[in-house]
Amino acid sequence: MPLAPIEPEDDDTDASVLEATVPLELAGKRFDQALAEMFPDYSRSRLSDWIKSGAAKLDGEAAKPRAPVRGGEKVALRLEVAIETTAEAEAIPLNIVYQDEDVLVIDKPAGLVVHPGAGNPRGTLVNALLHFDPRLAELPRAGIVHRLDKDTSGLMVVSRSLRAHASLIEQLSGREVHRQYVAVVAGPMIAGGTVDAPIGRHPTDRVRQAVVKPGQGREAVTHYRVRERFRAHTLLECRLETGRTHQIRVHMAYAKHPLIGDPLYGGSFKLPKAATPALAEALRGFKRQALHAEKLEFARPVAGNLMSFQSPMPADMQALVAVLREDTAAFKA
Repeated sequence: MPLAPIEPEDDDTDASVLEATVPLELAGKRFDQALAEMFPDYSRSRLSDWIKSGAAKLDGEAAKPRAPVRGGEKVALRLEVAIETTAEAEAIPLNIVYQDEDVLVIDKPAGLVVHPGAGNPRGTLVNALLHFDPRLAELPRAGIVHRLDKDTSGLMVVSRSLRAHASLIEQLSGREVHRQYVAVVAGPMIAGGTVDAPIGRHPTDRVRQAVVKPGQGREAVTHYRVRERFRAHTLLECRLETGRTHQIRVHMAYAKHPLIGDPLYGGSFKLPKAATPALAEALRGFKRQALHAEKLEFARPVAGNLMSFQSPMPADMQALVAVLREDTAAFKA
């Protein structure tokens, strides 16, 4: 079905308008349902808002969301521009792995907060994105569709258009985005596996998440496999099937193999037996969770082709792994 941008009317100088004809096969459907099928690049909630504001017209007239269509009517959809994100733009360097008109892929360093909030009104990824592309203020959360914890490094995809935002949200909801992490955990692990345990807010500590009883939290599934075994630690490859807050950190702590350096879920600091001074220094000096988002795959919005990106472990994790290898080799000698 061809959608053609047309010149906006005088009072629409900040918006584009799309025109289309309601297909006959949609006859009998509600106006909002028909729009969702005709304009799949935009979310149902946004289309509903445009109907209610009069930005979506049926044969030149405003119509109610539940109004039935008969097929053949002309639809004009004015893409209203509104400020969704009010954070301040800041000139913060970004490591941009890829960019086009619809998406950005960012390699986030550890220590960078994603969203402004209490205690972090500035200096966040959102502030940096708004400086890089001020138009992101017109998108929810400045185009961010998933997040990484402050001290987790690695790849994130950011939408740059409404159509990309709708597509990425749909892919995430449908578990079609491949997100792979690498983590260093305490304890030697023999084999990989899956943690399938719901996650919800901790009952007494509101800062933390926890594995909870079925029905009390949201479904959470983490697949993991052993990439390298050390004497008293393991390098894991983790794949998210769902994307809950702190998911890998919570699930690995639940499996009795918390992430090295995790301040919330790592438990009390313990050195392995016969730890060398180098190992003790490395473990004590690692002040963040040893977690890195190393691989990201998704379907490119609009075009639909698979896009795949990889990021090497940052220097601090590489140094930690090197010390663990040396410790393991020395212990075997």
